[in-house]
Amino acid sequence: MSAARPAVRSLFSRHLAAAASAAASSTTAAGAPVRPAVIAAAAVTSAQSPSCHHQFHSSAQLASRRRPRFKSVRAEEMGLVSEKKVQEYSDKTFPRYTGDEMAALAEQYSPAQLAALEAGEAAIDPRDLTIQGRLRVDPYRMPYIDDFAEIQPIIDRRPRKQPPPDPNARFMNLDEFTEDLIKWADQFQPGPVTGTLKKLTDFVPKEYRKKPEGQWPGPVRTRAREDFAMYIQEAASKPPADPDAAASGPTDADVLEYILERSSMTDGNLTSNSSLAPALPAKIPGVTGLYKNAIDPADEGLDDTGIYQELKKRTNMTVREIINTRAKLLVTRYVTNQTRLGKIRSTSILFVAGNGNGWLGIGVAKSVEPSAAAQRAKMLAIRNMQPIRRYEDRTIYGNVEAKVGGSVVRLFTRPPGFGLRVSHRIFEMCRAAGIKDMSAKFIRSRNPLNTVKATFDALVNQPNPEEIAIGRGKKLVDVRKVYYGGAVH
Repeated sequence: MSAARPAVRSLFSRHLAAAASAAASSTTAAGAPVRPAVIAAAAVTSAQSPSCHHQFHSSAQLASRRRPRFKSVRAEEMGLVSEKKVQEYSDKTFPRYTGDEMAALAEQYSPAQLAALEAGEAAIDPRDLTIQGRLRVDPYRMPYIDDFAEIQPIIDRRPRKQPPPDPNARFMNLDEFTEDLIKWADQFQPGPVTGTLKKLTDFVPKEYRKKPEGQWPGPVRTRAREDFAMYIQEAASKPPADPDAAASGPTDADVLEYILERSSMTDGNLTSNSSLAPALPAKIPGVTGLYKNAIDPADEGLDDTGIYQELKKRTNMTVREIINTRAKLLVTRYVTNQTRLGKIRSTSILFVAGNGNGWLGIGVAKSVEPSAAAQRAKMLAIRNMQPIRRYEDRTIYGNVEAKVGGSVVRLFTRPPGFGLRVSHRIFEMCRAAGIKDMSAKFIRSRNPLNTVKATFDALVNQPNPEEIAIGRGKKLVDVRKVYYGGAVH
């Protein structure tokens, strides 16, 4: 039982006080000597008030009242005590409409709306705004003052200038479509076609006219579409050359307008508000050019999409060096994750990358799409490349061993011309690192992923002869130069 509870402490204190007082009184009455410990306990317990029991509390006492973090701002510092300062701030921050401003408002609003504005101004006292609150002027302030003359798509509802659509409208059948087509054709008198409509390829330079639209540069494609749309509008609104002529059939622009803008429902070609959100403009003010991928001229046009830009910053390599790096897919695994929605299958891929001259790295990535996992694993392998020690730029320094999980890999150095007598995965790793003579042996498990990781750890953690010589207080002597003059073959 804990003595920290108030009820337990009170009960415990009362029993102790009663027992101590009874023992003291009985002992004194009998004439026997009273022990000092009992008298001290009884005195302390009886001297305590019923509300003070912190001696039996197992935890520490509460600290004093916490002070506020920020100092309070007084009304004198804000200038709210002086009526003169309040009036000056009100006149400066919330000025009344001048005569010129009222004249400008009269051009935009009706007399009834102006009367409503004046009533709203009279209902709000600037002095109350000054005393009860201040407008923030810091750059992180909220837009408290709203301009009702502007329509904000996030806050305001989209204005509906057209009538609502016909609820009984449906798509036309064949007979209704034929009747509507005849009704539209009756607007034009029979006769020859008055003009020939240009194509989109007529608005691009000559060197791009024979190429498909997907191969046009972005600025050329945008400019051609704008000119073509403007041409269509001018051709549709252009009056006939001879209004009195008897023959004035529909132009190609009229036919195109009928195909694109004519309603295919039984609503009498009614123009109404669409339930779809309006499309964003081609160039949004304030956003145009902010999120455009910057193309580095040093990339030589090899990375216009910006795939290698982040890797280029991390590794300090050029895009050409990244592309020329030797990369190989070594391990592919299919992983299944059981969720409440079912089994979600994903692909785990291991890539190895190296420059063929003493640098090697591995990367593992997982994704639902194998192509995305392969691209990510390749990037990680290039980013994780580390230097590999090579003796005579052809083999490793001594025999090394590494263990990952249940896989144990032993690598052995070999003489010149021995070649690579290893498994196919270690063979690709040696080619990427630039090792030409080596042999390997698997002791236990042959798990593909663990064997590749163990081989990479063994190559990275090779013994360094220079460090061993320094630790023994010796000098590392090149035997080839001393005894053979550098000739080793």
